[in-house]
Amino acid sequence: MERALSRRTLLAGTAAAGAGLAWGASGRAVADGWGRPVGQRAVDAEVARLEQGLIELRRDLHRHPEAPGQEQRTAGVVARELRAAGLAVTTGVGGHGVVGVLRGARPGRTVAYRADMDAVPPKDIVGGGRAAAHHCGHDVHTAVALGVAQVLARLRRHLDGTVVFLFQPAEETLSGARALIDTGVLERTRVEEIHALHCGPFPVGRFAVTPGFGMPGQDKAEVTVSGPAAPDAARRLADEIGALATVPLPRTPADLERLVADALTPNGPLARFVAVRARAQEAGVSVSYRCWPQERYLDVRKDIRRLATSYAGARVGFPAEPFPAMVCPERDAHVLAHHLRHTLGRDAVTELHAAFPPFSGEDFALYLDRVPGTFTFLGVRAPGARLTTSYPHYPDFAPDERALGIGVRAMAGWIAERTHRAQGLTGGSGGSGGSGGSGA
Repeated sequence: MERALSRRTLLAGTAAAGAGLAWGASGRAVADGWGRPVGQRAVDAEVARLEQGLIELRRDLHRHPEAPGQEQRTAGVVARELRAAGLAVTTGVGGHGVVGVLRGARPGRTVAYRADMDAVPPKDIVGGGRAAAHHCGHDVHTAVALGVAQVLARLRRHLDGTVVFLFQPAEETLSGARALIDTGVLERTRVEEIHALHCGPFPVGRFAVTPGFGMPGQDKAEVTVSGPAAPDAARRLADEIGALATVPLPRTPADLERLVADALTPNGPLARFVAVRARAQEAGVSVSYRCWPQERYLDVRKDIRRLATSYAGARVGFPAEPFPAMVCPERDAHVLAHHLRHTLGRDAVTELHAAFPPFSGEDFALYLDRVPGTFTFLGVRAPGARLTTSYPHYPDFAPDERALGIGVRAMAGWIAERTHRAQGLTGGSGGSGGSGGSGA
């Protein structure tokens, strides 16, 4: 951590060096005045100037979706916009990842903001698709993050500390975060905490925090059976393993509405769950499942072994470890909720009481395993619109574009506050324990 000097000591040092001086990115005093820290009114004014351009930018990204690991054009657009805003930019990080560093004019903390760039591959679009498409809102995430960078860059002389923007590839395959982390970017930039948004099926203008919850991880199993009756045995075993599920896949709009309602219900049906997909093959069963809390993986593995070994000669294989759940620390989520209510209004925030959605994961979990942070849902459902237009991975996903400006307002103000704050977040789970292989 870099907090060797208190703010009072720094101010005293500035006064001794000369009145009306501030600390530049290099640590030298510059004649720009300490002024006041970034305020929400200043953020809102900048967002109003930039909002239409961000909408056009998002539409451009939407027209050019790129599958996980293939985000070359998107990365080029991101790098161009960050450089135009005056950030220091590094490309090719962990694949097509882009890192932009914005140094404020005053000392402060180092805070990261992450946005995922990839589109949903065809196999992970509900009902299947012909090509990758932005049916998860990553184009919105990217545009919001670029907006935050542009706003804070314009307010740089009032910004404390450093903001590190991580534009990540390959979230849908749950591989991009690991690739970025393995480059050592968090250590090199000395990130102290990290934050992110994700599109969610909530009214536009509303944010959903998940204190003590988050999104489930994922475990897999491969079961092989032998003998002339193997195909029939595999079908029966797949049905038996599938019956372990406590939450069925949604098949109608009413099912989706019920899932959202359940996630908003304290101690409701999704407070604990198992979601299973088991597919019979010629001589075995391929299993992918998620559960909450993540400690339940041990019990589910035992159940799968028990069911499989009831078939003579069956063999079961699991990965060494399940992919971890993303657990949002309870206190930190409440701090964010308080900030959003204070700056955007009391009705701007709702609270989820379950890991949601139960069929999707998030590799943002890997960042939260290393540094504290927050993850919240940005409501993108237009008034009167079908829920599928705001529910990730559905083919008619069409977020309300007003969410872009709202997201930038919220996150630019939040990040500016976090770089300015004297104390960091707590980290830790703070609550509950920790679509077939895809991310969210």
